[in-house]
Amino acid sequence: MTVMRRSIDILLSFLALVCLSPLLLAVSVVVVLYSPGGPFYLASRVGRHGRLFRMWKFRTMVAGAATAGSVTGRNDSRITRSGRFLRKTKIDELPQFLNVLCGDMTLVGPRPETPDMVVHYTESQRAVLHVKPGITGRVQLEVGEESEGIPEGMQPDEYYVNHLLGPKLQIDLEYLRVRTPLSDARILLRTAGFVLRALALRAAPRVPSERQLQ
Repeated sequence: MTVMRRSIDILLSFLALVCLSPLLLAVSVVVVLYSPGGPFYLASRVGRHGRLFRMWKFRTMVAGAATAGSVTGRNDSRITRSGRFLRKTKIDELPQFLNVLCGDMTLVGPRPETPDMVVHYTESQRAVLHVKPGITGRVQLEVGEESEGIPEGMQPDEYYVNHLLGPKLQIDLEYLRVRTPLSDARILLRTAGFVLRALALRAAPRVPSERQLQ
């Protein structure tokens, strides 16, 4: 099973990077044009068996934003204009196909956390570290954009640990309990559908309300 999963990871990630290369290039240019700095952000994450690795993402925040905390809150001023679009559509995660090719991640699995968040895991919650983290998973489909769930005025890191981290890990643990190749395939299809719907929603022209027309 492990060999088959790895083979599928390599094949699909390679095909994705080849097919999406024009989009990846275009997004890289847009990120640089909207905010000074490089197009990518290499985030420190905890992988399988607690091993640290660098996770590739398109940069969605101003350069050096990580020094102010690893969790973003609602209407976080550090998020760039292009970054909000990339986060809503999950396009910022596409470079992680490189992580899959390198063997740090798999296509479907628990999302990797930062080292400062993993220290809050209980012994039972650390079971998510027995497998490779994934680009997508049940948490991404069921929880959505985390920053939208953090009330304004709250300390994002503290609120995340106290209210969001536990429920997310519970979803991941339940996913691992019933995980099968078929369930992973369904998550991949649902993720593709989510991205396409998000792109269509943001590409559709906005119809002004009656109040705006008056």
